[in-house]
Amino acid sequence: MKNEKSNIAVFSFAYAPFEGGAEVALREIMRRLPAFSFTVFTAHFDERSSIHEVQDHVEIIRLGKPTRRRYGLLVKKVRYIFQAWQAAEERHRRARFDAIWVVMASYGGIAALLFKMKHPSIPMLLTVQEGDSERHLKYGKFGLVGFFGKVLLHSADAIQVISGYLRDFALRKGASEPITVVPNGVDEKLFATAYGPDQLRTLRNYLEIGDDYVIVTTSRLVPKNGVDILIKAVARFRERRPNVKCLIIGGGPERQRLERLSRRLGVERNIVFLGQMAQNDLPLYFAIADMFARPSRSEGLGNSFLEAMAAGIPVIGTPVGGIVDFLKDGETGFLAQPEDPESVAAKMHEILDNEARTQAIVARARELVERSYTWDVVARMMRTIFDQLINL
Repeated sequence: MKNEKSNIAVFSFAYAPFEGGAEVALREIMRRLPAFSFTVFTAHFDERSSIHEVQDHVEIIRLGKPTRRRYGLLVKKVRYIFQAWQAAEERHRRARFDAIWVVMASYGGIAALLFKMKHPSIPMLLTVQEGDSERHLKYGKFGLVGFFGKVLLHSADAIQVISGYLRDFALRKGASEPITVVPNGVDEKLFATAYGPDQLRTLRNYLEIGDDYVIVTTSRLVPKNGVDILIKAVARFRERRPNVKCLIIGGGPERQRLERLSRRLGVERNIVFLGQMAQNDLPLYFAIADMFARPSRSEGLGNSFLEAMAAGIPVIGTPVGGIVDFLKDGETGFLAQPEDPESVAAKMHEILDNEARTQAIVARARELVERSYTWDVVARMMRTIFDQLINL
């Protein structure tokens, strides 16, 4: 490793303050790797965000103009590809980049490819975070196995994936470079926050929760996350335990459809749509919950599950994608059958029917997160990858 800091060009279409799981991972990893200097080339989404800022060893360059129009967003995505490429070229002339890091196989990936083609000697790391179904990845225009995705897989000098599922998927699609599984992490201290009884009572009163059982999910409201299955499961759960509230935290295009579903099933008083919420606020809602449930149709990994495990509440998932890396039925959580509300409801009752067994499962789940899924653990693994990549 060089004595001076190595410069890494990071291509990610989205970044703070527009953050999903991949962007949070990017931020948390970079801030824990002060031995490197990172320059993030991202799109400018929010007028309140500076087009250029420096946070210690991370420089953020936001490109383009914010827009909220659908057509304008499409144009923005295409323009970003060339803007990011040209911005990286300009920065490279001033201070040579030692490595390229592209997060997700999408618009940032195309920009990184253009830069890599101009500078083939600079090693490139591809991080695969996609959580969509294999069918979506296969047919998506800029998906992992679309044209640019395939080129990325073959152009990368190293590939990092967040789950065994994505490693196997990349191998099936022709990846041959070293593939390392490094999961996303969890801020275990944040999610283990302890709250006093007054705080918990205040929140329950605000949500009009009496002695109800509380089910919580954090989920973008899109089909892959199976929130419709969860609502159907609550309807079945209520047949035996009518005093139940299901808190749905997250926004997305499916909200109106899901609200109509809850009314059609007669559970609109049992379902509470809370909308998007800052991550720092989630632990308080977890603290009043009896369980977390998300019957996903697909997952790259599933950070929301890990956050709930760190918070010390029992977790219900489905054996799809990367969930099986950490959620073992009866060991670290509860696995229901995919597309099966009856199975989800049965797991909900199983959690409540055997408190001693459930608490043992919760304890093992929290131990697993603390051992293998904290951001400090993840950052150490990523440091090894970058050291090897730059010294190729």
